Amino acid sequence: MLRYILWRLVGLIGVLLVASVITFSLMHAVPGGPFDEEKMPLSPEAKANILRKYGLDKPLHVQYGRYMWNALHFDFGIPFQSPGETVAGLIKRTWPISAQLGGMGLLIAFSCGLLLGILSAVKQNTWVDYLTTVMSTLGITVPSFAISILLIVVFATIYRVLPTGGWGGPKTWIMPVIVYALGPMAVVARYTRSSVLETLRADYVRTARAKGLKERSVLFIHVLKNSLIPLLTVVGPMLPGVLTGSLFVEGIFRIPGLGQFFVTSIFERDYPMIMALMLLVAVLIGITYLITDLLYVLVDPRVRYERGVR
Repeated sequence: MLRYILWRLVGLIGVLLVASVITFSLMHAVPGGPFDEEKMPLSPEAKANILRKYGLDKPLHVQYGRYMWNALHFDFGIPFQSPGETVAGLIKRTWPISAQLGGMGLLIAFSCGLLLGILSAVKQNTWVDYLTTVMSTLGITVPSFAISILLIVVFATIYRVLPTGGWGGPKTWIMPVIVYALGPMAVVARYTRSSVLETLRADYVRTARAKGLKERSVLFIHVLKNSLIPLLTVVGPMLPGVLTGSLFVEGIFRIPGLGQFFVTSIFERDYPMIMALMLLVAVLIGITYLITDLLYVLVDPRVRYERGVR
């Protein structure tokens, strides 16, 4: 197991290098730059001084090597859109808010989605199943910004029981957490229903019932545990996106999190911020998949990892 983990971590380093090269090449291949005269009229001397200050006057391979060397020392540069602080400081300031929002949303999504999926499978072809299917379909298809606006109109404008936005207390958390949780909850509910239905038809479940076990024991001991493996595959990849914030949710509810910088850094050609966010997401994805693979061993004892091979 330890050898497998070390092998995966070495592979993660390779993935980071490849992803960083691709990201660096693409963002410099796009015409224009962060200090174009169209956005910021500057004299040639002033522009040359700014480019020299940020090292943008060097060849691309020199810029890449310098950035990655500094990144190894956790120095990700200065964001062009917020020159008064460092990229690391900006992420440190905003990421806990996005992580808190995403963590609460994912907790609600997983618990409610798991419960709805189990009920829908056990009560197949009943009103519970149909209602869960409709809710799951709406949660997947309706955009998060549409749900956000609807909640603001109903609970903040018409009934005035919740604030329209901000991030200052439990009342400000309710609507964004609900919006954050709806999409993942719908996915978890659908996959749970499908997995539980498949497990309920298995031979060992029929054998357990034939032995006289109570339906509750069959469900929790035999069905639920064996239904978690496909669910881990679905929930694991959700974590990086949830923990790094949503542009629409954080923008509509005026939440000062990290999500708003994902798109603004691209539009502003904020090279240090783009690279830092790319590395952050790549690390989160790699670690998430590693943890997901290790959880397979706990859920299914038949799974073993030897020398980096499953």
